[in-house]
Amino acid sequence: MKRDSKLSGVLHALLHMAEMEGPVTSESLAMAMQTNPVVVRRVMAGLREAGFVSSAKGHGGGWVLSCPLDAVTLGDIHQAVGSPALLAMGNRTESPGCIVEQAVNAALDGACREAEALLLERFHSITLADLSKDFHRRMTGGGFTHKDIEHAL
Repeated sequence: MKRDSKLSGVLHALLHMAEMEGPVTSESLAMAMQTNPVVVRRVMAGLREAGFVSSAKGHGGGWVLSCPLDAVTLGDIHQAVGSPALLAMGNRTESPGCIVEQAVNAALDGACREAEALLLERFHSITLADLSKDFHRRMTGGGFTHKDIEHAL
């Protein structure tokens, strides 16, 4: 089963944007995220509605961060991109009248709800500034420069 990497991709793009001195086009972000510019615009629209990014049209336009990195958490971004499922596991539903299946599904549902609540709690404790600090630590510790991490942005 393929995992949903939307949140990871958006966080990746936001950290790149934080390093940029000007706007970044949907096309550039799409190349970095290995997706289509239309997908980027759709995702960025949710971030714009939440006040995390803004955009300018025309020559020299694109997307820019519009909030301080320490004011936004992974949980905020998760919500802004539509709250994609956090766990890929699902229940068997072939025999809804079966009391064994009902008992199994009830146990799995409860455990999954608890795991998701714990994960969301953790997401709300990690800011974009925390990710940026870790990125900078890795970049300087590995002897990299901004040029080494551009991904064609």
